[in-house]
Amino acid sequence: MALKDKRILLGVTGGIAAYKAAELIRDFVRRQASVKVIMTKNAREFVMPLTLQTLSGNPVYTDMFSLDRPNEIIHISLADYADIIIVAPATANVIGKLAAGLADDLLTTVILATKSPVLICPAMNSNMLDNPAVKENIARLVKRDFHFMDPEWGELACKVEGRGRLPEISEIADEADAILTVKDFAGERVLVTAGPTREPFDPVRYITNYSSGKMGYALARCARNRGAKVVLISGPTALEKPRGVEFIAVSSALQMRDAVMSELETATVVIKAAAVADYRPSTISEKKIKKKAGGLAIELQRNPDIIAEVGREKGSRILVGFAMESHDLIENATEKMQQKNMDLIVANDVTQAGAGFQTDTNIVKILDCKGGIEDCPLMDKMMVADRILDKVRQIRMEGMPSRGPSNPSKRMRRK
Repeated sequence: MALKDKRILLGVTGGIAAYKAAELIRDFVRRQASVKVIMTKNAREFVMPLTLQTLSGNPVYTDMFSLDRPNEIIHISLADYADIIIVAPATANVIGKLAAGLADDLLTTVILATKSPVLICPAMNSNMLDNPAVKENIARLVKRDFHFMDPEWGELACKVEGRGRLPEISEIADEADAILTVKDFAGERVLVTAGPTREPFDPVRYITNYSSGKMGYALARCARNRGAKVVLISGPTALEKPRGVEFIAVSSALQMRDAVMSELETATVVIKAAAVADYRPSTISEKKIKKKAGGLAIELQRNPDIIAEVGREKGSRILVGFAMESHDLIENATEKMQQKNMDLIVANDVTQAGAGFQTDTNIVKILDCKGGIEDCPLMDKMMVADRILDKVRQIRMEGMPSRGPSNPSKRMRRK
């Protein structure tokens, strides 16, 4: 997680969304980042500096000419402090001043003095956002390598619906994480599957499992942050689609198989984190099956083994699978890896607290085809995802020869 131990300078400007800066600071602190805040004069009309100071644990900076730090050139020290500067919310006014190169307050002066990346998160009325002057100012800053997040659609403070809402707090933090992450997966195209599948037996009922999709979504986000082009094929989940990835929604195992095989040709890394149903009903009733006396028997048939099919076709691709077991973890995972031509398999024991479905954490062992085993104790699934991608990167750097048929994507491998 790139934000751990990073120094974030948060600029808060005078929009109604300024109150959301409090939650943004809390998110950064949860991610173990250090946060300092600059507030413009207008921002202080919407939220008190004491609130943000309490949450960040650092002084809030408001005045270019403060005398309480006589040995410090404040705009230079803050510019040098920051690993990244984030302006959230960013008003049309501050965007215009930055585009013109003006520096008439502490925030704009610090941004002119920094060599760190700057992330701008506009939030304003949709008519202001669509104003040609604002569009031109944003385009000018993008050409200067400023990072921007598109505002979201929703109900605005002026009681109308439109585009102009500040992006979700977690998405701003994820974008900052992506900006600061080393792009060691640049040039890779990573195909990730996630979530459960649903196998219907009448119009209102289906067979499924407890998968939440959290592990697969974490892998997609981490791969994107590390510079990969990511395709995420997902069964039904309650999760928000990760920003910056190509997203394909599926429902059944057959749909997931078709989606995987259609995307396989351009993939250089395949990570099969989905919990695909092994069986599906042999027949699907066109009408709802009514409750009757006695039991109900449903005949099942095998679903295609997607990862085995990918293993036969994998060529020079790196193939990662998952094994969720309740006993004989290493033995069962090793057998599955060997039978299905995987390079890595991520194994976890569903009987352990904090591992498996529905949780934000996981406890896994990462096995490779050379016999290596890496233990990952209880940790956040984003951290687990980074550990898995580290192993993929290691295989790529070592130039492990493929054990499958040759494939045009072989030329994309790093030496």
